[in-house]
Amino acid sequence: MEPVLTRATAAILREPEGRFVLETVELDELRPDEILVRNEASGICHTDLLARHRVPLPAVLGHEGAGVVEAVGGAVTRVRVGDHVVISYPWCGVCSGCDGGAPYLCARHMQLAFSGARLDGSQSIKLDQRPISSAFFQQSSFATRCITLERAVVPVIGNHSSALMAAIPCGVQTGAGAVLNSLRVSAGDSLAVFGVGAVGMSAIMAGRLVGAFPMIAVDIVPERLQLARELGASHAIDARAGEVPAQIKDIVRGGVEFTVETSGNEQALNDAILSLGSGGSCGMVIAPHLGKKYPFSTTEIFTRAAHLVGIIQGSAVPRLFLTKLMELHRLGRFPFDRMIRYYDFDLINEAIADTHAGRTIKPVLRMPDA
Repeated sequence: MEPVLTRATAAILREPEGRFVLETVELDELRPDEILVRNEASGICHTDLLARHRVPLPAVLGHEGAGVVEAVGGAVTRVRVGDHVVISYPWCGVCSGCDGGAPYLCARHMQLAFSGARLDGSQSIKLDQRPISSAFFQQSSFATRCITLERAVVPVIGNHSSALMAAIPCGVQTGAGAVLNSLRVSAGDSLAVFGVGAVGMSAIMAGRLVGAFPMIAVDIVPERLQLARELGASHAIDARAGEVPAQIKDIVRGGVEFTVETSGNEQALNDAILSLGSGGSCGMVIAPHLGKKYPFSTTEIFTRAAHLVGIIQGSAVPRLFLTKLMELHRLGRFPFDRMIRYYDFDLINEAIADTHAGRTIKPVLRMPDA
């Protein structure tokens, strides 16, 4: 008997700077540790935009899916058909990082995220009966259905909608986790956040949770700086005025204890380092000139006895951390909904354009019939 084909509508990208086009695709059969999710929503993350130049094309991107489990592989035990889930980052489950309870340190996370295939080299999506680059972050959630790993999903608690949950699996988790998990900022610690997009704004909300003060938001978009003030920043600096480290040291004599750089901008990273006081720590969630050599002097790190910390996924274990963020939101203590703008799936190109232009902080796509 021929297997029943699972079809979905997916946003296909054929050229790095091209438009996404909605087309019908076929999904592969499930592996034992995989599940099929009917996506009700998917966040758009800055990493999706960077990946256009890193993954084989044509491709289906998207790595912040949220929806309902439609089918499960034979070895799946943690979720059942009908469960509402949010899909976070994948990990291999067998390396030393994963085995040690730190899946964000997975030795194969880059392959799992950006190879365009499962670990065994197979693709999860066919277009016109031919496999294409898919399994992006082992989900490719710019589609009405996707295949993902059981260990990458987190059951949704309470009555949170999928459209709301699709905002948090990557950028929000990374920004909040950078402050709470990676840098372990405490009450009274001084903090400057460079770039208050979705990641930076989440860092600001996390800083407010723990009582960081002073807490300084740095950006070039006045509306974002205003929202950062409303969500907890004690000060806001428009980087277009220049001399950011000097402005920060006017607020905190000698420099701040922690900085978080979220923009991937060379000047911002240099300013984040120069803004540190002695013994301070700068967390990087993305690197300038990603994939290329960076003309970097270690002098400022050395003379400050400072720390430059690479941060992946906010050092978070998703099933624990995302559940915590859901509960904090329910209690009104982590209002990430204030930075979301929703778009119908067929407006994906408009959502991306608005993000580039700074009109939208966190775009979330709502799928048809969600």
